[in-house]
Amino acid sequence: MTLIIPASNADFAKLINGQPPAPWRLVEDSVISPPEVLKMLSDLADSIRANFDPAAWLIVQDDEIVGLLSLVRPVINGELCIGYGVAPTRQGRGATKSAVASLVDWARSDVRVDRLVAENSPTNIASQRVLECNGFAQVDTRTDDEDGDLLIWRVET
Repeated sequence: MTLIIPASNADFAKLINGQPPAPWRLVEDSVISPPEVLKMLSDLADSIRANFDPAAWLIVQDDEIVGLLSLVRPVINGELCIGYGVAPTRQGRGATKSAVASLVDWARSDVRVDRLVAENSPTNIASQRVLECNGFAQVDTRTDDEDGDLLIWRVET
């Protein structure tokens, strides 16, 4: 079973230091994200929390933190733009698909949310399948200076 658990500043601090937030354990044979990425995600979630909470979630499968799901920019007009990642050794086991499904369910019950948006690379077929399986439709494309070409996906809630 996969759960999404709202991630606090304290949770990020523990993850950055290589420790699991209680009562879960960390993936032992892989990292969720490097400390500098975790710090960036923590700072981003902290800035978003001022206007919208939750802003990040732990992806937990079998009492193990296998990944993160987070908002990647401030919420505008009920639109939540999400990003996600799972430890490489836990990919392909359904955690991301289940986590995004849980987030879609949560969003549909939250009156503040009108739609979810995600972006991914045209070469990231696994991520595209996760979004398609959860009712997202590709609605546009854009080119980012840092990430290159991106597909834009959306699901109304």
